[in-house]
Amino acid sequence: MTDLAAQSRRRNEIPEELKWDLTDLFPSHEAWKSQLETIQKEVDNLTVYKGKLNNSATILLEAIKEMEAYQQKLIRIATYANLRSSADGSDPNNQRDSAKVSSALAEISAKLSFFQSELLTLSDEVIMRFQKEEPKLKEYSKMFTDLSEEKPHTLLPEVEETLAALGQVHNAPYMIYQRAKVSDMTFDSIKTESGEELPMSAPLYEDRYELSEDASIREKAYHSFTKTLSQYKNTFAATYSTEVSKQVTLSRLRKYDSVTDMLLSSQQVTQQMYHNQLDIIQKELAPHMRKLARLKKEKLGLDVMRFYDLKAPLDPSFNPNTTFEEAKSTILEAVNIMGPEYTKIMEKALNERWVDLANNIGKANGAFCSSPYGVHPYILITWTDTMRGAFVLAHELGHAGHFYLAGQNQSLMNTRPSMYFVEAPSTINELLLANHLLEKHKDKRMRRWIITQLLGTYYHNFVTHLLEGEFQRRVYNLAEKGIPLTADVLCTQKLEALKNFWGEDVQIDEEDGLTWMRQQHYYMGLYPYTYSAGLTVSTAVSKKIQTQGKPAVDQWLDVLKSGGTLKPLDLIKKTGVDMSKPDAIKLAVDYVGSLVKELEKSYE
Repeated sequence: MTDLAAQSRRRNEIPEELKWDLTDLFPSHEAWKSQLETIQKEVDNLTVYKGKLNNSATILLEAIKEMEAYQQKLIRIATYANLRSSADGSDPNNQRDSAKVSSALAEISAKLSFFQSELLTLSDEVIMRFQKEEPKLKEYSKMFTDLSEEKPHTLLPEVEETLAALGQVHNAPYMIYQRAKVSDMTFDSIKTESGEELPMSAPLYEDRYELSEDASIREKAYHSFTKTLSQYKNTFAATYSTEVSKQVTLSRLRKYDSVTDMLLSSQQVTQQMYHNQLDIIQKELAPHMRKLARLKKEKLGLDVMRFYDLKAPLDPSFNPNTTFEEAKSTILEAVNIMGPEYTKIMEKALNERWVDLANNIGKANGAFCSSPYGVHPYILITWTDTMRGAFVLAHELGHAGHFYLAGQNQSLMNTRPSMYFVEAPSTINELLLANHLLEKHKDKRMRRWIITQLLGTYYHNFVTHLLEGEFQRRVYNLAEKGIPLTADVLCTQKLEALKNFWGEDVQIDEEDGLTWMRQQHYYMGLYPYTYSAGLTVSTAVSKKIQTQGKPAVDQWLDVLKSGGTLKPLDLIKKTGVDMSKPDAIKLAVDYVGSLVKELEKSYE
């Protein structure tokens, strides 16, 4: 496979084999349009249940089943539009279709808001009686429990309906951010020392140039990147400030003690669990990461270690690339320890066009996995022939395996676990890949390189995303005090978070404060810190799989198949890990420290 970063083409110029196959969702765009029209009419089939959910157990079960079937159709419709927009957000047709879906979903959500409102009126006694009369309702026990916990924060039905009708407005900050980032932001090309001109884009910066062995390319690409960020900082600050203000306002309307309590309630996570991740890792991991920064500075011969150098390869002259075909083979070998059921899912994903690899104009940067219920997951990644890309691919395949198994074993309403757990199945795949490579290679230099890839996983989750979580914590604290979230305020908070973590070992410059603008996760509640929670769990579980083999694998697959039937603390406890205590976090941090020490010893 050729290097997909070599040029950036229009979507219609990309070979089909490099793109995901959306016909598994809809056979044609016309079929999607027809279904979108149909679904807006079919909502009336559900509104007939309005005012009747408490009539009998039979009616309640019938209504829930109808709702699940309808939601499954909605998910397909929305996923199709979202995937097309992510693949090419610069296409006016995709922009139009996304707007159509957003408008339709807001209208449908308003019409169906009665469903949750009426469920909330059911007493525990009535639910228990209904479950005795209709045993199939026991399948939804967790849903009823979750709703019961929401009762103190639920508004009057007509208010909930009004808020639901404003769904498109509530989602506007994220839509504006994405539209500007994908469709409007352009970057100056960069020149190599030899005078060669290289194309520049957000995906190319994050997937290639930031990881370059060439210090000049890293610096020039970063300056190009932050120059464009600076041009948008006031617009993005206003957009993000609107998102934060929305959340703070909603938390007060719903009578939560704080916006943090509201955002954690949907994750079913305590404030102690949340602050443990942020506080313990920042305090105890910083010394290890500063040591790694000093090692890189020494081995790369840098006068100053700057923020844009942190992802530079430790051994620039030894940076083996990997084609997509090679990465596929290696990943499948690595996950073989998980058994045939799991490996088969990975094979399907890699061979049946669940993955979009292309680099084209308008494509969203980064990587993600979207898992529409009843179909199969879809993975977006921009393949650049780097081994780091193999780790990113393995990560997204972990999400795919998780939600495929959950979807096969649970009803729609029981499929998704708390966001707090979601990054565990993805990061465990990265650890399995690293373990496999370390077992396969005994050469000191190769092992050193593999360890740096593994540390890249911890850097991404325990540093990048964790410091984004720290930034969020600071921002919400300021917002609740009524402090305006201007671009200067946001940049200052980002700078302080970076300086506190890196100390004197990394020079943090003013432009580094702009990097809060890189992350779309800020529009998804308290998402960034959950990466560290997931990796904490997967670190413990991967060690059990290494030492115990099949019993630990079976235990883990059972957890994946459980979907959202348990709260995160209880779900994770099934693996033998207790996240209510700091022990697992400290063990994971200690493991990172051991990797850094092994790197140091490899140079002795």
